Amino acid sequence: MPEKIIGILGGMGPEATIDLFYKIIKFTPAEKDQDHLRIIIDNNPKIPDRTAAILGKGEDPLPALRESARNLEKAGADFIVISCNTAHYFLSSIQKSVKIPILNMIEEAASETQQRIPQIKKVGLLASIGTYKTEIYPQQFKKFNIEVIYPDKKDKEEAMKAIYAVKAGDLSNEVKGNILKIVQKLIDKGAEAIIAGCTEIPLILKEGDVSVPIIDPTQILARIAVQKAR
Repeated sequence: MPEKIIGILGGMGPEATIDLFYKIIKFTPAEKDQDHLRIIIDNNPKIPDRTAAILGKGEDPLPALRESARNLEKAGADFIVISCNTAHYFLSSIQKSVKIPILNMIEEAASETQQRIPQIKKVGLLASIGTYKTEIYPQQFKKFNIEVIYPDKKDKEEAMKAIYAVKAGDLSNEVKGNILKIVQKLIDKGAEAIIAGCTEIPLILKEGDVSVPIIDPTQILARIAVQKAR
């Protein structure tokens, strides 16, 4: 069976796109260049801010998201992965603009969490305010009877500040410390695992940093993309 070509709808942000690309490479069993998968990336950082749009404070990103998806299809991609959690709110509308499938990172993360921690009842979500508002995580996790708990309003704003700091290239201990404080409060509320639910979060929060497992949707998406392509 011929290998499939992966299309990455990227640029949201560029470092999160590199992270997904890098994880796909790492999950690919390869001994030489030719063993790796063909990947087409449309790294379009000009796509309007997804959170601002969801909060009614910014331009609609959907036309740019659809255009990127069509570019990937025209370039020869067999399926698409999106390196942004919040953009998944627009997934069904993006899907209507292309004939090739788009993998749903949120759905894959829910399924993987249930497989990895079968008895799990509660997960804490670290994400952008846009992702919290859309409820895209509770919708998918509910299918597996897993409750998704959120930080309080102030901590949601702190998480958002940390996400924008990471987008600006700040991976300092101060930013990480702020994230860890929010995570600890979620664990105190009963979270048995933490979802790194914004593609910037895994750049700063790693497995082993806290007392519960970290669910990295980017990593899950990368692994599934490699399986599908091979």
